[in-house]
Amino acid sequence: MIPACAAAAALLLALTACSGTPAGGTIATNEQIPGYGEITTVAIAHRGAPIGLKGDDLDGKPLSLASYRGRVVAVNVWSSTCGPCRAEASGFESVFRSDQAKGVQFLGIDTRDLQLPASRAFVSTHGLTYPDFYDPDGSLLLQFPAGSVDPQSVPATLVLDRQGRIAVRVLDSMTGAELARVIAPVLAEKS
Repeated sequence: MIPACAAAAALLLALTACSGTPAGGTIATNEQIPGYGEITTVAIAHRGAPIGLKGDDLDGKPLSLASYRGRVVAVNVWSSTCGPCRAEASGFESVFRSDQAKGVQFLGIDTRDLQLPASRAFVSTHGLTYPDFYDPDGSLLLQFPAGSVDPQSVPATLVLDRQGRIAVRVLDSMTGAELARVIAPVLAEKS
């Protein structure tokens, strides 16, 4: 009976690894988040206002989402402690490198990492060359329209059109190939 309990505990920890809070906090599973695992595409006529996100990058330098208007922007929300975030990171960098010349920009939002060395190690380990906002308390995520990202769950990816409006929302991890397929229709849109 003890091995079955240990296996169940290990499974619970694996399921909550990316949706939990720091040690001592309450843990919520992805299963409790409505819409988790979905890809939502927003028709051009139904996209909201452009997202105006400003903050600091991992080096403390100012970073603004508005400076990328005119480009399709993939915004990936991650944490260095998140297994699925680690699994998708290198694939995201590959798509960024292949699509950058086509007018695609990537931005990361590192959330929940309270120590910058962990954030920087994540970026270095995965060879990420695109900029990342540093958002240890989740305050940047709260600036997105309600329902676009869940501050309690990572990873999440938003694809913004050239005007900075949310065109696609993905509340799950993705492979590089899946991400490329999600970006392609937004990239094909006329400005």
